[in-house]
Amino acid sequence: MATFCRNIALIPFFLLLSLTFSDFGVTCLGVNYGQVANNLPPPDKVVDLLSSLKITKSRIYDTNPQVLTAFANSNIELIVTVENQMLAVLVDPQQALQWVSTHIKPYFPATKITGIAVGNEVFTDDDTSLIQNLVPATVSIHGALVQLGLDKYIQVSTPNSLAVLEESYPPSAGSFKTEVAGIMSQYLQFLSSTKAPFWINAYTYFAYKDAPNRISLDYALFNPNSGMVDPYTKLHYDNMLYAQVDAAIFAMARLGYNGIEVRVSETGWPSKGDPNEVGATVVNAATYNKNLLRRQMANEGTPLRPNMRLEVYLFALFNEDMKPGPTSERNYGLFQPDGTMAYNVGLSALSTPSSSSTPSSASISLASSATKAANKENQSLVNWMLVFLLTFRAFM
Repeated sequence: MATFCRNIALIPFFLLLSLTFSDFGVTCLGVNYGQVANNLPPPDKVVDLLSSLKITKSRIYDTNPQVLTAFANSNIELIVTVENQMLAVLVDPQQALQWVSTHIKPYFPATKITGIAVGNEVFTDDDTSLIQNLVPATVSIHGALVQLGLDKYIQVSTPNSLAVLEESYPPSAGSFKTEVAGIMSQYLQFLSSTKAPFWINAYTYFAYKDAPNRISLDYALFNPNSGMVDPYTKLHYDNMLYAQVDAAIFAMARLGYNGIEVRVSETGWPSKGDPNEVGATVVNAATYNKNLLRRQMANEGTPLRPNMRLEVYLFALFNEDMKPGPTSERNYGLFQPDGTMAYNVGLSALSTPSSSSTPSSASISLASSATKAANKENQSLVNWMLVFLLTFRAFM
């Protein structure tokens, strides 16, 4: 009987441990780590920053050896990129095998490379020759992964601009532009056969900037609003990003592909812009990213796929001072190059690192108010279990 009582007493004890050490983190959130700047911290410090933020996914725009080495044993999943100009070369399977053998294999599995982005926004690039090379290069790279036994761990896809869509409103009208539909079908066939995701770079900021009198700012920022109801599906959308994602899903379905997962490879909001860049403010940038973080904490799906949590990569980790184009292009970062926050999105950190406090040692919390409330409830349960355990032992 005494043994039985001891075993019973162990049950709440182990339950107590599991509750006490549970990690309430964001499982689907990643951050794009762009490097078009001359004043960024070294890669090892970037890894420290990401780790302190409890960010477990990141994406880079090349295969920089210093970055790949720095991410080793960090437990941060990494998507790497084949630059657009390399696509023509990697159409050749032997060249693709050489590229994977040189740029991927030496770093894996210490560096958790989980994806290879073949180019970036190829379908809408000014160089139309890239489109012809996309599918053959993608197939060659995947074939190289198969040869090296890495295809079970690393997916191959390409990030697409939403400009690849002919129609995106309402979401159920989503369709691809006629001029890319043929090659898009080949590309989707590859994704379907390899179970790789369709990646989109989705910026509600651009839609709002181009039509501020027609598009609700609150709808673009995830703020409370009446939203819109798709007249055909009757699905209600309270934010533009989810509508954009579902438009891409409908576009694929129109080409006969219904089961491909859509992930957001880039989204964000600039904190500064030129006079004609309506909405590019610190307040709006903080609001968009803070609200998106809250949605990610809830592991939400879109109205069309509510039970499939949406994987999102924020753009970007840092402001990048050498990016060309309008002022907004250099002001998407959550952080300044010195590690200070560009604005607060719910990341509780020391805003100005001192000599005794670096970004990597800052106290940072990603918890939303809802998550903090959930943690509080769990702490109450932990306290109750302690009382139960002590009371039970008193009667033994």
